[in-house]
Amino acid sequence: MIRALLPGPVVGVDAFGDAPEGVLLPAEEAVVAGVAAGRRREFATVRHCARRALRELGGGPGSAAPRGVALLPDGDGVPGWPDGVVGSMTHTRGYRAAVVARAPDVARLGIDAEPDRPLRDGVLETIASPAERAALPLACRGGGGGGVCRDRLLFCAKEAAYKAWFPHARVRLGFRDVEVSFDGPAAAGGRFEARVRHGAGELLRGRWGAGGGLLVAVVAMPGAACRARW
Repeated sequence: MIRALLPGPVVGVDAFGDAPEGVLLPAEEAVVAGVAAGRRREFATVRHCARRALRELGGGPGSAAPRGVALLPDGDGVPGWPDGVVGSMTHTRGYRAAVVARAPDVARLGIDAEPDRPLRDGVLETIASPAERAALPLACRGGGGGGVCRDRLLFCAKEAAYKAWFPHARVRLGFRDVEVSFDGPAAAGGRFEARVRHGAGELLRGRWGAGGGLLVAVVAMPGAACRARW
């Protein structure tokens, strides 16, 4: 599912269940010591996806080792990647995914996956600006009319944008600090822009897809090596 959303420099690997071969390295085991078994399996599988993606990319010291490199969250919860690599991970019920790229090629990279079902009552009003709410088709705010749940899609796009932006800025934002607009009313995928309303602001661009009861959004912005040809 993920590969169709990625520009050429980005490698992605996903899984629709937990991978039995998803083995944690000792340092990763320490991070999830004592957590529930389900959370531990998610943690292991998404890192299994990430290590597969790193091997495909050929990225970073130790990525070709049989068990790869330890991918540890820092104090802000941001996964640590090998030098010269940017990446992002996501997991939701029934889906895990990781995306990676070389830092000279990609400057910002974020991914999020969500179930294609409506947000709880009242959540949309807390995450969306008046302009964003007005732009959502009434029939699709709760997933009606045969389309995707546009309220949940908005949430997903904002999460992907935040995960692309935060590792560089290290400033926490609220949902309304990222304003998203979608390119047309596509039912199964499309493009979006996310404007970060902090400091000088930054315009991020992404793609989204839907299928199998899932929504996936990816933000990928070109780095210096790709800016002229992306």
